[in-house]
Parts: sequence; structure tokens; C-alpha cells
Amino acid sequence: MCARIKEPFDYKSKEEFQVNLGNWIGDVFYDILPEHGYEVREEQIYTAFQLADAICNKEIHLAEAGLGTGKTFAYLLSAIAYARFSGKPVVIACATTALQEQLAGDEGDIRKLSRLLGLEIDARMAKDPRQYICDVRVNENDEDFNTMSKEINQWITKTNMGERSEIPTIPDRVWKLIGWNESMACDICLNRGFCKLVKAREHYRPSKDLIIVDHDIFFHDLWTREDRIANGKLPILPSYSAVIFDEGHKILLPAAMQAGQQINKEEIDSMILSLEEIQGARVSLSSTTLAMEQAAGDFFAYLESSVIADERSERLSLRINDTLLKAANTFQKSLDHLLLEIQIEQELYFESLSISQIQAYEGQIERAISALDRFCRNKSTDAITWVDHRDGSFLVVPRNLNERLNQNLFEKGLPVVFTSATLSNEGDFSYFIRTLGLKKPSKSTVGSPFDLEKQVVVYLTHPSNRIKDSYTQGIEKLISLLNQNGGRALVLTNSLQEVRKIRRKLRGYQLPFEVLCEDEGDRGYLVRKFREMETSVLIGTNFWEGIDVPGDALTMLVVWQLPFPSQDPFTEMQRKEARERGLDPVIAVDYPEMGLKLKQGCGRLIRTREDKGAIVILDSVLGAPWEKVVMGALPSGASIRTIEDLNYSSP
Repeated sequence: MCARIKEPFDYKSKEEFQVNLGNWIGDVFYDILPEHGYEVREEQIYTAFQLADAICNKEIHLAEAGLGTGKTFAYLLSAIAYARFSGKPVVIACATTALQEQLAGDEGDIRKLSRLLGLEIDARMAKDPRQYICDVRVNENDEDFNTMSKEINQWITKTNMGERSEIPTIPDRVWKLIGWNESMACDICLNRGFCKLVKAREHYRPSKDLIIVDHDIFFHDLWTREDRIANGKLPILPSYSAVIFDEGHKILLPAAMQAGQQINKEEIDSMILSLEEIQGARVSLSSTTLAMEQAAGDFFAYLESSVIADERSERLSLRINDTLLKAANTFQKSLDHLLLEIQIEQELYFESLSISQIQAYEGQIERAISALDRFCRNKSTDAITWVDHRDGSFLVVPRNLNERLNQNLFEKGLPVVFTSATLSNEGDFSYFIRTLGLKKPSKSTVGSPFDLEKQVVVYLTHPSNRIKDSYTQGIEKLISLLNQNGGRALVLTNSLQEVRKIRRKLRGYQLPFEVLCEDEGDRGYLVRKFREMETSVLIGTNFWEGIDVPGDALTMLVVWQLPFPSQDPFTEMQRKEARERGLDPVIAVDYPEMGLKLKQGCGRLIRTREDKGAIVILDSVLGAPWEKVVMGALPSGASIRTIEDLNYSSP
């Protein structure tokens, strides 16, 4: 039997635990942390007390904490204490891998808090499976990344879990060839049970205090948990006592995606090829396979022609029409027939395919049938559908998750906390509550403790100059601003394509600082490097929220493009609902979405009371229809000027 882990404070009962938790939180924020140079933030302390009460009373709680509140320390104290009180870890679900690293990495907030309190904290990360290497794929694709094969192969001989952050210089294009992905037939893999991903799960499952996951992993576990247990399998995550959603406003997309189904064309084609190669296959199996191949080809052809192109989104919306629905219905029927034939083949000709391979195909076909059934039902009015820009996969997710969230999570009697700087509209949480179907959650909200009027200056482009700017002139303006600031800047764009475009343009200039681009390495590594180098520049599209770079490493935030939403299917659904209510979708959806994301982006600049800096928006604002929305998203009280006041010069 394991020894009882040390408690941060003494207690003899549940009631005494709650009282002493509050006392301990007060001691930490008023006495212990100030001794180490931390400032007393009443907003942080208020939030911490609210979270402690909510967790002890097993409530659903919405904790909105403004810029600089320090919400991470506020929720960590209650999470650690409650994990030890309950005997089960608390799950903290982050929006991104970078946020996981920021929280639980070697230099993250948890290690920092552990040192400050002199308290050993057992916190382990459960990352997206795609963050781990697949030995099989390395062997299959070795020739395709020969320029880095020596470095990768040397690393493989040393690594235990094969996590991407251990070799962060690998670019996305190479990692896509060697990382685990959803197409892997793990059930038939010779390394099954001994691979890097299994070792990663063996590492985080015994955690006593905290398990740090991303939203995708949490909902993958949540939706599959009961089925896995019923089938004698371990769930993805061990049993836990509470859930804290960091950046809780972002859970809807991962929750929906993990509840949906996906059809991958490459997987379908690979299955067809294997079935066609069966020696002496029955005529009915061969003819059914041929018919399914034709139906699949027709469906994916119609699917491709129905896609609404949008380089800014990885999820491409569809124009759904009767032709596409008919092709989907035909494809579904052909899959039904093929499933029956494979089952007959298994009974009569078990040597043609291994049992594990047949089971893998059956699972693949059943998932595809489920996706197509949901798509065709009621002409897809109850589903959200899209095509993945990266691999052409077709995805179908449920339109409404409220009932499922209540049944699987909110009604389980566990404390569930949502934290974010943007959960409400000026203190009104009704939209968020309605979106998730919450029933009488407790709420708390605090503003920023910073004097933003003295710490931030915002520079806007004069509309007449913006109209005259060519793309090259825009790049020259960007370079001038970066040179004038000595680097130390975060540049935010709307897409990876735009990041690559800027990177190519910058190659023609000699710059006195290093430029880090999002697509050139692991995001957590890039943020750490940006934080450590001080004079570098970081350019990306997924850094609008969740990264923390205090001090001189970030003194200028450049908004290359205002973050208007793309034609993402989730946004399209909101636009459709707005039109059905007689509203203008641009005003009801696009402007608020842009304002919310811009507010998050602006929050990257000032992280402490000592930070000072400038926000420069190179997109049109002054005189534009969205001027009021932008102004409302900027730091309250910040001085507003034009870029001409910076007296920048051409490079």
C-alpha cells in the first residue's frame, strides 16, 4: 500500500478541509508568495477563494479573470489540495499543447509553485497522441525525410516516450510523416502494447495530484470512457476527482470533433486495395468491393466539388445539395454490403485476411457508415460537416452536445471549473451558459489589476495610408517597426499560409534579430525560445491566446490582420442561426468573434505590472464599420495613436 502523500495543511473532516483550504490560500497569497517577490493581487485572491468554495461544494463554476489576474496559481492551489483530499488526481484541460508545456513543463507554473511552496507536486502531461512518434511510420517513410534521418534515428535510440518536444526542431512537414495519426491500425501493429504512446500513457496514469491534458484528449476520453470500460479496456485517463478547463471558452469545437466521425479517403483506398489483392476471393466479395470503390470515388469527387475554399481554415465548409446527399447514401449502402461480405469472408476464408485486420476493417467501415448515416439524416440539418484541409478527410459531428455533456460530465457530481478572460459579455454569462446547456452554475468575474493606461499604447493605421499600401509596402512597414523596436515582438496573423508568405518575404532582408515562424518547429519550443532570446520575433497564427511572455522579450504586439472568422463550419452554423432569427450574421457573429479573439491577442502583451509596450494594428480600423468593435477589444484606457506617430522609416 502506498504511503499517504503529504498534505499542504492539516484537517480532520470535510468541513475542516474547506475552512483550512481557505486559510492556506490566504497564507500563500498574502505571506508566502510576497516573500519571494510576488505582488498581492486582490483579484487573484478573490478568484482563488471563489474556486475553492466551488470545488469543495462540487459546483459547476465559471471563473472569468481579466488580464494579469494570475488565474493559474488561483486554481492550482485548490486543485492540488482537493486531489490529495479526494485521493484522485484533478484533470486540468488546456486549449493547446503550448499551454500544457507552459503549465507543466520544466520551467512551467507548476514547477515554479512547487519550489515557492516547498511542496512536491506530482503533475504529469497527457498529450495528444499525434505528439508522439510512431516507430512503424519512421520505417515506412525513412526515404522521405533523408535530410533529417540521421538526427531522428539517433534520437529514437535514446528516447523513452518519443515525444515531439524532445526534438523540437523537426518541422511540421517531417513530423506528419513520422508521428502517430488516426489512420494507424494499432490493433494489428506488431508493436502493440510496447510502443511509445503506450509508454506515455503508463507515465501519466499513476499521477497523484494533476494530469495536464488538452481539450481533445479530455473529450476523447469522456466520449469513449464507458464503452472502453464495458469492453474490458482501460479508459484513456484514470479516474479523477475534478476538472478544470483552462481557456474554457474554447471547449465546444474539440468536444464536437471527438463526438463525431471521420472518413479518410486514403484509409478507404488502402482497404479496397487489400481486399482486391485477396487470392481466390469469392465473386460476391470482389463485385461488392468494386461497387464500393466506385461509390467511394463518386462520393469523394462530389465532396471535392462541394468544398468552399478558404486558406485560413483547416475545416472547409460544404455546399450540401441533393447530388452530394445521394452519393453519400449510395456510398453508405455499398459499405453496408461490404461489411456483410467481409464477415462472410471471415467465416469461410479466414486465411485470406488476419482476424485483427478484418476487425480493423470492420471498425473502419462501421465508423464510416455512422458518419454517412448522420450526414444523410434530415439532409444533414442535425449535423455539422466539413472537409479537413490537410488530408481531405470528411468529418461529421453532432450539432448539439448539451444533452451529452450533461449526461457524461455535468451530472456526475464532480466539480467542473471553466476559467478564461472571456466567458461573459460585460459580466453577462448567458451566452456561454446557453451554448453548453449549463444548469445554474456559480459564477465569478474580476477585471485586470494592471494600470493599462500607463502600460499600453495602441497604434492604428490611418485609413488613407492603408488603402494605398501594397503587400510589399506592408512588409516594409512591418520590418521598420520591428527594427525600431529591436525585435522583441509577436506578430499575429490569420493563417499558416500568411505566416509562410511573410517568412518568404523576410528572406530578402538582413535583420539584426532572429525570426521564429510557427510552421518551423514545435510551438511550445518556439515560445520558450522567443521568451529566452529577448530580441527575437515570433510570427504565428495560433498564438492569439494562451502564451505568457513577460518582461523585455515582448514589448510590441503587431496585429498583421484583424482576426475575422473564416468560413469555418462552426461559424457558418452560427451565421445560419443568426439569419434564421432575422439578424445580420456579420454584425451578430463576425464582429463579436473578431473582437473576442483580438481581445485575447492584445492580452499577450502585458503580463505583469512592470511590463510596458505597444500594440500596432496594421489592418484597417479607423473609419471602418468594425471600428467600435476593435476599440472595445483594446486594453481599457490605453492611449490611441496612429502609426505615423512612431516616425517609422522604410528599411
